[in-house]
Amino acid sequence: MSTIKVLVIDDSSVIRNIVKDALSQAPNIEVVGEAEDPIVARELIKKLHPDILTLDVEMPKMDGITFLANLMRLRPMPVIMLSTLTTKGADITLQALELGAIDFIAKPSVQELLATKDSFKEVLIDKISQAVLVDQKNFKLSDNLTKKSTESSNVLSFEGASRSNHIVAIGASTGGTEALKKLLQNLPDNSPPIVIAQHIPKSFSLSFAKRLDELCPMQVHEASHGQKIKQGHVYIAPGDLHLQVAHKNGALFCTLVDTPEVNRHKPAVDVLFDSLLNIAGNVQAVLLTGMGQDGAAAMLRLKQKGARTIVQDKNTSLIWGMPGKAHAIDAHCLALPLTDISKSILDYAVLNREGMKEVLHGYQ
Repeated sequence: MSTIKVLVIDDSSVIRNIVKDALSQAPNIEVVGEAEDPIVARELIKKLHPDILTLDVEMPKMDGITFLANLMRLRPMPVIMLSTLTTKGADITLQALELGAIDFIAKPSVQELLATKDSFKEVLIDKISQAVLVDQKNFKLSDNLTKKSTESSNVLSFEGASRSNHIVAIGASTGGTEALKKLLQNLPDNSPPIVIAQHIPKSFSLSFAKRLDELCPMQVHEASHGQKIKQGHVYIAPGDLHLQVAHKNGALFCTLVDTPEVNRHKPAVDVLFDSLLNIAGNVQAVLLTGMGQDGAAAMLRLKQKGARTIVQDKNTSLIWGMPGKAHAIDAHCLALPLTDISKSILDYAVLNREGMKEVLHGYQ
């Protein structure tokens, strides 16, 4: 494998040194330069021709968003954002992902970074190794993705399902924030309820839910414990808890549990999918872009119990890890381009709503 050349951009020399030290442990990664602000970075990119950048979201002279927008317009390339664990940092990072940043890594305080250096190193190396493989066509997203879909003709129509408790469960990781936005923007406000496990830090999940709520016809929430699941609503797992679905007295409810990580993640897609096994015949499970294999094994279990399972296809996935693993073990019923998944979900809900009455009767 050829060496991956990285340029580190951060106004803190301590953070730059931590990043450089972490990446020095990877035999196939070389830090070819560092910059304390985007002005210096701009010249180093021309001189050093790096394969990938790590970019702080908040810097002097030119903020990270302005720099990233210019970069994606003039010279698209993989960028990993280093994001502070604050509401402001989350909002800026979500904007960066809209502009075409591949991924982000949460940047705790210097003291926390020094204490958790090994974990930070492992995650950073994984993200850079994956990001450099992404096809350049995926860097720059269409401008219409940042517009509210109710203002366009992209929103699909749906005659609301008459059967109760039909539910859609979605898992996603790297690239998932934008993939979820595109999928949800096409769904009308009376769609079947959706529960989501997106790999995201605790401090980001609420900002992410609020942003989707502003952009999508359905009502989007950060899930809360005991919250009733309703048609036309989306429930996103908090960034530090597993989300499960409980079936009680003929209704579905969100359950949040603080148990250990699964597949190195909390929330984990496997945990969400497994909680739906007892009503699998009334479930559509979807795996979108992401690193690793979280969700694949549980998707297979759902399929075997009668759920309809969909994976995002390789051509439209930023990282074909999670959906690719599910595909490899034949956990999917369908592999679809991202742009086709929303319509497929609605078409299935309409066509099968009468046939599911008998299935649901056993749980009521």
